[in-house]
Amino acid sequence: MTDPTVNPSRSPLAQPFPCPGRLVEHAYRELSIAANGTPEQLKALGDTRRLPRPWDPPSCTHPNLRLELWVWLDDVATWLNQEYVWDTDSFIPSCWPEHPHLVHDLAVLADQRRRAGMAHTSDALEDWHRFALPAFLDRMSARLKSHCENGHQPWPATSRHARHTSDPHRRRRVVNYTADTDQQPSSAAGAGEGGRPRLRAVNGEVVDGATGEVLS
Repeated sequence: MTDPTVNPSRSPLAQPFPCPGRLVEHAYRELSIAANGTPEQLKALGDTRRLPRPWDPPSCTHPNLRLELWVWLDDVATWLNQEYVWDTDSFIPSCWPEHPHLVHDLAVLADQRRRAGMAHTSDALEDWHRFALPAFLDRMSARLKSHCENGHQPWPATSRHARHTSDPHRRRRVVNYTADTDQQPSSAAGAGEGGRPRLRAVNGEVVDGATGEVLS
């Protein structure tokens, strides 16, 4: 006879954290070598500043690695919704890839959960439960509000962003930048005659007046 108190659709009681794919794991392995490797291993890696960091998706530029990262983060989002979310206010929407703030936040959260799960004590996982996860859910709720409850909605700040990045407003900011730098004490490098920096605003760009290099 079947026990009516047992829910057959909920087994096991806790699902394991999703494992990243082979390329993401390789990226993590290289980062571990960069942090703890021998001089010979570090030399073989080359410039460690250019290593892809899965917690910072823009640093993962190889197409295959990048696709694998998106698949892993999607698995993590599904896992979080199933294992940690009860109220709909905290549910990660299916359109999370269309929200840059969620992409950045979720990548960091996944990285921290991965490292916490590999630790030899529960301290890191307790910190993840107490601080990282609630902070992520609070930020998500505060930013999304109810905009995507019934499907993805266009970015409410689209018009403001367009105005911010438009040429007139950008030129105005550049004028302020150069006016501010003109008032600063000179340094041995990058200072022109009269001890002032060789910077000037040209068509909304910051230009080094001595070299002609566009700095922004």
